[in-house]
Amino acid sequence: MSVVAVGHDRCTSSKGSMYAVIETGGKQYRVEVGTELEVELLEAAPGDSITLDRVLLVADGDESAIGRPVVADAAVEAEVVRRDRADKVISFKYRPKARRRVKKGHRQDVMVLRITDVKLNGKSAAEAKRKADAAAKTERQRLEEAAARQAAEDAALAEKLAKAAAAKAPAKTSAKPAKAEAKPAAKSTAAKSTAAKSTTAKSTAAKSTAAKSTGKAAPGKAEPRTPRAKTQSGAADAKPAAKPKPRDTKKDE
Repeated sequence: MSVVAVGHDRCTSSKGSMYAVIETGGKQYRVEVGTELEVELLEAAPGDSITLDRVLLVADGDESAIGRPVVADAAVEAEVVRRDRADKVISFKYRPKARRRVKKGHRQDVMVLRITDVKLNGKSAAEAKRKADAAAKTERQRLEEAAARQAAEDAALAEKLAKAAAAKAPAKTSAKPAKAEAKPAAKSTAAKSTAAKSTTAKSTAAKSTAAKSTGKAAPGKAEPRTPRAKTQSGAADAKPAAKPKPRDTKKDE
């Protein structure tokens, strides 16, 4: 049984999807549909499709198949994206007491692959992913259709409310002249009441003026006032002054 070690691929897998572990160039890589990885140079040009048949493990959800050393009836299809160079690796050699130091840099030529399908016993991961995408698209279309239908209903309701508001507007406009006619009538009534009040006030003033003039024209009819006697202090008293009593003398005794 071979030992499976995960390589340095550039993609993370989603839970529940089919994935495989392949071997190429003396290294092992964990791949799934859509993974891009850098491998050692292969005899292929950019744009070509290749099949990697050294599949060490295939897992699909809770099911898995482990190869001894490879899985039978399993294959991984990939597409060559481009040729590239890996990161630089520094090589430094040093010999003490000999004044020997050698520093070198190296960038390995690699090939970038994109995994297009993982197959096991006639089952294709690409086909399963295509069906899942179609189902998701169908669900999205259903939601979009529901949203469009709701928007159409809202637009129809808004149009209906606008028509109802437009129908009520002429009725309010025709009611305004009646109110305008009522206002002049009220003003005329107020003017009449004001004129009546002024006429009454004038007649009352005329009567009071006539009464004053009548009182001034006949002064003799007024009753004469009785003069009051004045005391020594000069104040007017209503009663006559009383006579002093005679004092008793010796003769009277």
